[in-house]
Amino acid sequence: MASTQRTVEDKLAAARADLAARDGVLVAFSGGVDSSVVAAIAEDALGEDAVACTARSETLPEAELEEAKRVAREIDIRHDVVEFSELEDENFVANDGDRCYHCRSMRLETMYDRARELGIETVCDGTNASDPGEGHRPGLQAVEELDAVSPLLEHDITKEEVREIADHYDLSVAEKPSMACLSSRIPTGLEVTEEKLTRIEEAERVLRTWGFEQFRVRDHDGIARIEVGEDELEAALDREFVAAAREHIGDLGFEHVTLDLEGYRTGSVSPASE
Repeated sequence: MASTQRTVEDKLAAARADLAARDGVLVAFSGGVDSSVVAAIAEDALGEDAVACTARSETLPEAELEEAKRVAREIDIRHDVVEFSELEDENFVANDGDRCYHCRSMRLETMYDRARELGIETVCDGTNASDPGEGHRPGLQAVEELDAVSPLLEHDITKEEVREIADHYDLSVAEKPSMACLSSRIPTGLEVTEEKLTRIEEAERVLRTWGFEQFRVRDHDGIARIEVGEDELEAALDREFVAAAREHIGDLGFEHVTLDLEGYRTGSVSPASE
């Protein structure tokens, strides 16, 4: 009996055909590999009727916004930037176990507002087929409630296959590590404030400047806990970096600066949401 298993090429063709059948789409675009692949498929299918849209807020590092702009140019897709503030929602600020639900809801609502301004009915996001099985993901509830289209999920495209498709489109972010919003660095139950988000962003800029690729700076109410990828732990123990981290991160208002010897891992301060 012939195999009915679909190849990555089959899934890509189906996703492209799905989007091509629509009058236009707006892609919720972070510049990460998932949303970049959706944007590339949309541009391939619809050309100028596809728009990538990035929502700028206090939780988005400036470096990530610049990266999104660069990747949009790489894809050659129209790129819009809209602004909103999660800090206006007391539920988000309270930082309970559903913080990501409140964040994703506001972000997608902002996308729908922009889509309506452009006369576009379809809003797409980058949820892939691996996401639902990765623990506590309240943000997925928001995607379902707001009826966003998730081409990667709907066509059973896993994270590994997303990276294959990114290679197909020659996207520079094909191997880019996941980068959750800055609020994910604050433990559940501790209030999210602009002051904390700013010092986290500045602290992570130090690590980026030193060349680290997979990292987080967790804000434990005044204690900065640095996580880096396991293969970068040795570099994080370098005396020069230790001195720089102590000086520059310590100057941001943290009482103590520490290195987590277990290395980077998702969900280490909250239910897994990265």
